[in-house]
Amino acid sequence: MRAKYVMSEVFLGLWRNISMTIAMIITMAVSLSMLGAGLMLYNQVDVIEEFYQTNLEVVVYLERNIDQPTTDQIEAALKASDLVANYQYEDKEKALERFQETFKESPDLVKAVEADVLPSAFRVKMNDIADAPKLIKEFEGMTGVYQVTNQREILQQVFDILGGAQRLTLIVALVQGVAALMLVANTIQVAAYSRRREVAIMKLVGAPNWFVQAPFVLEAVFAAVIGSIFAFGTLIAAKFLVIDGQFADLFKLMPPITMQAILVLLPILVGVSAVISAITAWITLRFNIKV
Repeated sequence: MRAKYVMSEVFLGLWRNISMTIAMIITMAVSLSMLGAGLMLYNQVDVIEEFYQTNLEVVVYLERNIDQPTTDQIEAALKASDLVANYQYEDKEKALERFQETFKESPDLVKAVEADVLPSAFRVKMNDIADAPKLIKEFEGMTGVYQVTNQREILQQVFDILGGAQRLTLIVALVQGVAALMLVANTIQVAAYSRRREVAIMKLVGAPNWFVQAPFVLEAVFAAVIGSIFAFGTLIAAKFLVIDGQFADLFKLMPPITMQAILVLLPILVGVSAVISAITAWITLRFNIKV
């Protein structure tokens, strides 16, 4: 009977303050969407780094006029190095094919480049990419070597940008979260004030504090959970319509965001929103509303 009464009061309270309830749900949905995006990006940066760490190479570019004996000497040095897991020789024709594949979206640039202008190279897989500077130091001044590049250093700028976006998203989510909590507190105050006579009567007849406060706390939790579900739907829509849809070409060089990575966010968003809203509502009632 008590549970039935509490639940009826919850839905009645939500309906009485429908505009505040909608505002709270929307604010929660926006802040939780940003939080979910931040968590998803945080996880995806780790996935991208792991993906590229296992595929990164050190590229030993050879001089254009290098002769075969010098090429053989460099290959022998690579074969003898303990730092090298394996390597692959890429002649000018293969280098042109790679160039054409990389810049296929720029046909004018592809047509302007011929195989003779591209250097041959050894593409080296390291036992540990962290040892790349040692290999670079060993081969950089070698006869016939034009340049040695570490792909990790090139992609580090990309990782730094992703990390910055990751932190920015979490900061925005935090700001939105504070706004949502303030709205929760304000909504609870308005709800308690509008039902102050009912609360006074319940106190007079000996109702315990938890029974008086329960409808207000559950109102906040209910609105927060609805907001988290909307936020979850927003993340799914963003994956299929934006990441896998409109900007699919932009993200094709990166490992895809899996549905599992998004599904795991649902219990996180629901749990975080419910717990924080319940605590905020309880504190508001405990210290600001005389019930």
